Amino acid sequence: MALEVKLLDLIDIELESSFLVLARNMGQKARAKTWGSLILGGDDPILVDTGASHPEIMQRLGMTGWISEEQQLENQLAQHGLEPKDVRYILHTHNHIDHAGQDNRFPMSTTVVMQRKELEHSVSGLMGEQYPAEYVKHHVDRLHTPGAVRLLDLELSGPIELAPRVVVEHAGGHTEGSMNILVETADGIVCICGDVIYDVQDQIVAPLYQVGEFDPQVTGNHSMRKREEKGAVVRALNSGSFVVPSHDYPARVAGGRIVSRLGTSIPGPEAPVEMRLPSETAEVVHTVDAGPDRLGSPVESPALVGS
Repeated sequence: MALEVKLLDLIDIELESSFLVLARNMGQKARAKTWGSLILGGDDPILVDTGASHPEIMQRLGMTGWISEEQQLENQLAQHGLEPKDVRYILHTHNHIDHAGQDNRFPMSTTVVMQRKELEHSVSGLMGEQYPAEYVKHHVDRLHTPGAVRLLDLELSGPIELAPRVVVEHAGGHTEGSMNILVETADGIVCICGDVIYDVQDQIVAPLYQVGEFDPQVTGNHSMRKREEKGAVVRALNSGSFVVPSHDYPARVAGGRIVSRLGTSIPGPEAPVEMRLPSETAEVVHTVDAGPDRLGSPVESPALVGS
């Protein structure tokens, strides 16, 4: 059976716009989705990221979170006929406050997979409350429970096939231990890239303030150097046919260009995008209109798709 990727809607967050895209609309608020990704069709269900522990925890970063009853993790899993105990692996793109907050809802028989460097980074203090103490302590408990965690050294080992048609690779951006998850579907390879990309439109389709050809804008939240951040975005865009950020809707990629946007399923319906390079427009994007609410699906609301 071919693998599929289904997005789980785990929390909506209001935050500083320039946190998502560097120097975008500074002082203005933006709202973003937060996805978990469910990989189905293999021997066992695999979940990528578990969201925040509760909406109020986002206040530690000066943000506001909302989790409706429908967005509760158990209810999102139930839409696919699953309970937490049915999930074999939890894969973490990284362990930030909105990505690793509900690991404790899963039994210790569900193996949590992360990079060793990410666990180290989470206790370094370099990103403060983005790694809540209660998350870190739970991961340490798993570290001392047989089979409850698997630590990877992808920067040294290279990519690893974790399960048939599911490969993990070092991301090289956002945090020291971020990783991409590559899923082979009937429509092509899907790269689940975490927070290397926050906003497809303003980082890639029409990258804010960028003059160079195929030169993405970086996020406003990272612990790596700018060159590493740009390289990580380019790596994600060239790792497969689709890219799935954790806070934006997926996109199809061809030759480094975004050619369409998708909803919450890959394979699934697509809305075309025209991505024009600086050499084709002779222009540089200097301002971004807040425009429509980007919480809406670009497939259900084609007006949300940039061109």
